[in-house]
Amino acid sequence: MEERELLPHLFRTEYQKIVSVLCYLFGIEHIAVAEDIVSDTFLTATESWSAKGIPDNPTAWLYTVAKNKTKNWLKRNTFFRQKLMVDLQHNMPAGEEIEIDLSEQNITDSQLAMIFAVCHPAIPTESQIALALNLLCGFGAQEIADAYLTNKEVIYKRINRAKEKLKEADIKIQQPTLAEINDRLDAVLKTLYLLFSEGYYSTSNNTVLRRDLCIEAMRLNYLLIDHPHTNKPAVNALLALMCFHASRFDARLNDTGGLILYDDQDETRWNRELIERGEYYLNEAAAAPTLTKYHLEAGIAYWHTHKASSGEKWENILDLYNHLLILEYSPIAALNRTFALARVKGKQQAIVEAEKLSLTGNYFYHALLGNLYTDIDDHKALEYYKTALQLANSPADKTLMTKNIDQLNQKLQN
Repeated sequence: MEERELLPHLFRTEYQKIVSVLCYLFGIEHIAVAEDIVSDTFLTATESWSAKGIPDNPTAWLYTVAKNKTKNWLKRNTFFRQKLMVDLQHNMPAGEEIEIDLSEQNITDSQLAMIFAVCHPAIPTESQIALALNLLCGFGAQEIADAYLTNKEVIYKRINRAKEKLKEADIKIQQPTLAEINDRLDAVLKTLYLLFSEGYYSTSNNTVLRRDLCIEAMRLNYLLIDHPHTNKPAVNALLALMCFHASRFDARLNDTGGLILYDDQDETRWNRELIERGEYYLNEAAAAPTLTKYHLEAGIAYWHTHKASSGEKWENILDLYNHLLILEYSPIAALNRTFALARVKGKQQAIVEAEKLSLTGNYFYHALLGNLYTDIDDHKALEYYKTALQLANSPADKTLMTKNIDQLNQKLQN
């Protein structure tokens, strides 16, 4: 991997790990100090690697530099160092250094503690998720704004308010108790769900699929699976959902980055290992009589790993969507349901249900109705596709809508 690709990748995967470890050590009130040290580490990497080339082990290099910068910062700030030693109950000689532990286990412990601290009930849910995406997942304000369909100034305010609230409430970064897990797990899962969703269908960076975000969401989900107190049915269900979706990554895009619709995907390019892993976690999720939106969405994703268009498949998907809308209604879930409805009841009934939603500012709404009206009213289908083209964000979506428009125009001219 070249330097221009490697550094952004490492920033995404390592920045938040080091920040979590330093916050775990310093306390939540010193987030800014941790972020400054890690940002300076990456700035040094940019300058050094440009001049001297990429080191043999870039991650280890970053960890070593981060440790040294932290030690140097503590030496320059003797008052902070003394206070930290008291807080950590260290009876150490004045000249002895505080350990900066960047081992895999301490990174895991730090991130688990950090995500539950960030998801404290004193902070509004939207601010919790924005801060977690920023601190734990390396999301920039613009990316979070895109995911929330808002502007970055709103996200800046949410993140800063959340940080201030953590300081005011003197919230500690520590391993969560059972009570804290029960209170905050839902917010944690929402964060991971949003992170994976933004990667699976990215609204930023002019691309449809961002695997790095999906992989990061799955990595954090694994942290919850590996901890005995957070290994809950909903956690397994969410990981199953991620595995099923991730299994079709290679089949979703063509060689030029264009989007391949589900019906046109090459089943041989689906990752069978990930499908089997998803089935394992879905079975684990079913071990207790708990039903969450993640169970239902995982079930829907499971059936999408069966390409054969059998009646049973689409009837099961429709039934799962019906249960999902009762459990937790959302307009997008209702829109997705109409695709399954068309397979079971026919396009006419699906059109009636889709148009009731009136999601006139939504790209998927117009793209779906364009599909449903094709061969029923091609002129209407053409208008829906044209509107979808205007609303499309990614080049892949624009290419797909242009292709559909060209095909319909050719059909109407013949």
